[in-house]
Amino acid sequence: MGETERGDAAPRVRVSYWCANGHETAPSFSVGEDVEAPVNWDCPRCGYPAGMDPSNPPIPARNEPYKTHLAYVKERRSEEDGAALLAEALEALQLRRGAVLG
Repeated sequence: MGETERGDAAPRVRVSYWCANGHETAPSFSVGEDVEAPVNWDCPRCGYPAGMDPSNPPIPARNEPYKTHLAYVKERRSEEDGAALLAEALEALQLRRGAVLG
């Protein structure tokens, strides 16, 4: 299928983007009155955000590591609270076991 069957190709422009690792990517965009190239583009090699200024690429966002349930509990409770809750739970367990065994 050639251009005669498909019609004329839309005019395109290539825009270069650079990431913090120095990778360059140059996607092409359609040229038009209401079409603008995005300010940032994701680098296809490393996934970092890339910008149009090679000397000042966007800084990658810092990803927070996954927090476990215990980490969230430790944020809300002090060591003393934890010790008191543990003592209370152990006492309740010993009472239950004593009732079952006794």
